Amino acid sequence: MTLAYLALGSNLGDRDRHLAKARHLLAEHGARLLRESRVRETEPFGVTDQPRFLNQVLEVEWAGSPRQLLETAKSVERQVGRRPGPRWGPREIDVDILLFGDQAVEEPGLTIPHPGLAEREFVREPLRELRPDILAG
Repeated sequence: MTLAYLALGSNLGDRDRHLAKARHLLAEHGARLLRESRVRETEPFGVTDQPRFLNQVLEVEWAGSPRQLLETAKSVERQVGRRPGPRWGPREIDVDILLFGDQAVEEPGLTIPHPGLAEREFVREPLRELRPDILAG
Protein backbone atom coordinates (compact mmCIF):
# COMPACT_ATOMS: atom_id res chain seq x y z
CA MET A 1 0.00 0.00 0.00
CA THR A 2 1.21 3.47 -0.86
CA LEU A 3 0.27 6.63 1.01
CA ALA A 4 -0.99 9.16 -1.54
CA TYR A 5 -2.42 12.66 -1.38
CA LEU A 6 -5.23 13.72 -3.71
CA ALA A 7 -6.62 17.19 -4.31
CA LEU A 8 -10.33 17.64 -4.97
CA GLY A 9 -11.86 20.78 -6.43
CA SER A 10 -15.33 21.79 -7.61
CA ASN A 11 -16.86 25.07 -8.77
CA LEU A 12 -20.00 24.05 -10.68
CA GLY A 13 -23.36 22.89 -9.40
CA ASP A 14 -23.66 21.45 -5.89
CA ARG A 15 -19.98 21.70 -5.01
CA ASP A 16 -20.30 20.00 -1.60
CA ARG A 17 -22.19 17.09 -3.15
CA HIS A 18 -19.59 16.72 -5.91
CA LEU A 19 -16.78 16.51 -3.34
CA ALA A 20 -18.73 13.98 -1.26
CA LYS A 21 -19.50 11.84 -4.30
CA ALA A 22 -15.84 11.91 -5.38
CA ARG A 23 -14.73 10.77 -1.90
CA HIS A 24 -17.29 7.96 -1.97
CA LEU A 25 -16.33 6.81 -5.49
CA LEU A 26 -12.61 6.93 -4.76
CA ALA A 27 -13.21 4.64 -1.78
CA GLU A 28 -15.36 2.32 -3.91
CA HIS A 29 -12.51 2.08 -6.42
CA GLY A 30 -9.93 1.11 -3.79
CA ALA A 31 -8.54 4.38 -2.42
CA ARG A 32 -8.78 3.80 1.34
CA LEU A 33 -9.50 7.21 2.89
CA LEU A 34 -7.35 7.79 5.98
CA ARG A 35 -7.83 11.52 6.58
CA GLU A 36 -9.28 14.54 4.86
CA SER A 37 -8.54 18.23 5.22
CA ARG A 38 -11.31 20.68 5.90
CA VAL A 39 -13.04 22.04 2.80
CA ARG A 40 -11.95 25.54 1.79
CA GLU A 41 -13.60 28.01 -0.56
CA THR A 42 -10.97 29.55 -2.83
CA GLU A 43 -10.57 31.91 -5.74
CA PRO A 44 -10.15 30.27 -9.17
CA PHE A 45 -6.61 29.72 -10.45
CA GLY A 46 -5.50 30.48 -14.00
CA VAL A 47 -8.83 31.58 -15.46
CA THR A 48 -10.27 33.92 -12.84
CA ASP A 49 -13.62 34.80 -14.49
CA GLN A 50 -15.50 31.80 -13.08
CA PRO A 51 -17.17 30.73 -9.81
CA ARG A 52 -15.18 30.14 -6.62
CA PHE A 53 -13.96 26.63 -5.87
CA LEU A 54 -14.35 24.30 -2.95
CA ASN A 55 -11.02 22.52 -2.40
CA GLN A 56 -9.95 19.64 -0.20
CA VAL A 57 -6.99 17.26 0.13
CA LEU A 58 -7.38 13.57 0.93
CA GLU A 59 -4.82 11.19 2.43
CA VAL A 60 -5.42 7.71 1.01
CA GLU A 61 -3.81 4.30 0.87
CA TRP A 62 -3.57 2.85 -2.62
CA ALA A 63 -2.56 -0.70 -3.57
CA GLY A 64 -1.93 -0.10 -7.27
CA SER A 65 0.43 1.93 -9.40
CA PRO A 66 0.43 5.71 -9.88
CA ARG A 67 -0.98 5.20 -13.40
CA GLN A 68 -3.83 3.08 -11.99
CA LEU A 69 -4.61 5.82 -9.47
CA LEU A 70 -4.67 8.38 -12.29
CA GLU A 71 -7.06 6.18 -14.29
CA THR A 72 -9.26 5.88 -11.20
CA ALA A 73 -9.19 9.66 -10.64
CA LYS A 74 -10.26 10.28 -14.25
CA SER A 75 -13.02 7.67 -13.96
CA VAL A 76 -14.30 9.32 -10.77
CA GLU A 77 -14.31 12.72 -12.50
CA ARG A 78 -16.48 11.30 -15.31
CA GLN A 79 -18.82 9.57 -12.84
CA VAL A 80 -19.32 12.80 -10.88
CA GLY A 81 -20.24 14.56 -14.12
CA ARG A 82 -17.13 16.32 -15.38
CA ARG A 83 -17.22 17.13 -19.06
CA PRO A 84 -14.33 18.19 -21.29
CA GLY A 85 -13.70 21.92 -21.11
CA PRO A 86 -10.99 24.56 -21.34
CA ARG A 87 -7.81 24.25 -19.31
CA TRP A 88 -8.32 25.76 -15.83
CA GLY A 89 -11.99 26.30 -16.68
CA PRO A 90 -15.02 25.59 -14.51
CA ARG A 91 -15.67 21.97 -13.59
CA GLU A 92 -17.96 19.80 -11.52
CA ILE A 93 -14.95 17.99 -10.07
CA ASP A 94 -11.21 17.81 -10.40
CA VAL A 95 -9.18 14.99 -8.83
CA ASP A 96 -5.40 15.46 -8.92
CA ILE A 97 -2.63 13.28 -7.54
CA LEU A 98 -0.35 15.54 -5.50
CA LEU A 99 2.01 12.97 -3.99
CA PHE A 100 2.41 9.20 -4.29
CA GLY A 101 4.55 7.93 -1.44
CA ASP A 102 8.07 9.18 -2.00
CA GLN A 103 7.95 8.39 -5.71
CA ALA A 104 8.75 10.84 -8.47
CA VAL A 105 6.93 10.00 -11.70
CA GLU A 106 7.52 11.59 -15.09
CA GLU A 107 5.38 9.87 -17.74
CA PRO A 108 3.18 11.14 -20.55
CA GLY A 109 0.12 12.63 -18.86
CA LEU A 110 1.38 11.96 -15.33
CA THR A 111 3.86 13.95 -13.25
CA ILE A 112 4.26 13.35 -9.51
CA PRO A 113 4.75 15.39 -7.40
CA HIS A 114 2.03 17.44 -9.09
CA PRO A 115 3.81 20.09 -11.21
CA GLY A 116 1.57 22.92 -9.94
CA LEU A 117 2.06 22.18 -6.25
CA ALA A 118 4.67 24.89 -5.68
CA GLU A 119 2.44 27.83 -6.71
CA ARG A 120 -1.01 26.62 -5.70
CA GLU A 121 -1.68 27.72 -2.15
CA PHE A 122 -5.25 26.41 -2.40
CA VAL A 123 -3.68 22.92 -2.42
CA ARG A 124 -0.62 23.57 -0.28
CA GLU A 125 -2.66 24.85 2.69
CA PRO A 126 -4.90 21.76 3.03
CA LEU A 127 -1.90 19.48 2.41
CA ARG A 128 -0.05 21.22 5.26
CA GLU A 129 -3.12 20.66 7.45
CA LEU A 130 -2.67 16.91 7.02
CA ARG A 131 1.11 16.78 6.77
CA PRO A 132 2.88 19.89 8.08
CA ASP A 133 6.18 17.99 7.74
CA ILE A 134 5.87 17.77 3.93
CA LEU A 135 5.64 21.45 3.03
CA ALA A 136 7.33 24.25 4.88
CA GLY A 137 6.04 27.81 4.82
